[in-house]
Amino acid sequence: MKIDLHSHTNHSDGVLSVSELLNRALEFKLDVLAITDHDTVSALVEAERWLQAEKAPLTLIKGVEISTAWAEFEIHIVGLNIDADCPQFLSRLASQQQRRLARAQEISRRLAKANIPGALEAVLAETGEGAITRTHFARFLVKTGRAATMNTVFKKYLARGKTGYVPNNWVEMAEAIQWIHEAGGQAVLAHPLKYKLNGKYLKRLVSDFTLAGGDAMEIISPQQTLVQRRELWALCLQHGLTASVGSDFHQPTTWNELGKHLYLPDDVTPIWANWALSQLAATTTLQRQDL
Repeated sequence: MKIDLHSHTNHSDGVLSVSELLNRALEFKLDVLAITDHDTVSALVEAERWLQAEKAPLTLIKGVEISTAWAEFEIHIVGLNIDADCPQFLSRLASQQQRRLARAQEISRRLAKANIPGALEAVLAETGEGAITRTHFARFLVKTGRAATMNTVFKKYLARGKTGYVPNNWVEMAEAIQWIHEAGGQAVLAHPLKYKLNGKYLKRLVSDFTLAGGDAMEIISPQQTLVQRRELWALCLQHGLTASVGSDFHQPTTWNELGKHLYLPDDVTPIWANWALSQLAATTTLQRQDL
């Protein structure tokens, strides 16, 4: 069974539309895909309708990726199997969108002060009613010739201490985990190595996540080394967390793809162990690799 539990559409900072993402998932023979846009579930209704209309052999997991604050870091928590129609949850996500808009306005103000006008207008034209992220500002800066690549943009304009950097104003991590649980979902610590924490802080993050009621951790992403994967497996087992896998797919690239290298070792319990998917798993082969 081929599973990817972390992907994005153009309802947040993904490049592909809902239908394009789902078509790509089918092209790469995924059995299960979670759509986890940033602080919004607006893509999920469209995704369900498309899958039903196409009678596509793909199981959709309703998800979201919530930006949170922890110890002055921005930490992302993925919610899986959430009730996307829960009024309270939708209201809470709306509060996150207001935070996103406020941050976007301040980023634009700071860029304008540095003689880079029109950023907010360009970003809003691209996102429409979708979630605004720093990636949208990075794309704008590349398009206007301020830098050649997205990585350069972040380093020059959007990283901590740079012209367009605005500290996050997100909900606390523990509160976001509570939101997910109250919406019937499971909370997953997303891409723990992307935060570039040292060993001490990473252990503290995983401990705090667990104490706050977190359920699982993404221990497999396409670009990790074998050593990094083993270290995350050990943390997962140490804290009694189940394991999740996710490409964090935003667009087709040469280094990342839907479902790419998302295999689990035999000694780790996957987050989907008690899902209805387990019946499917018994009759199919989960991607694995000897390590």
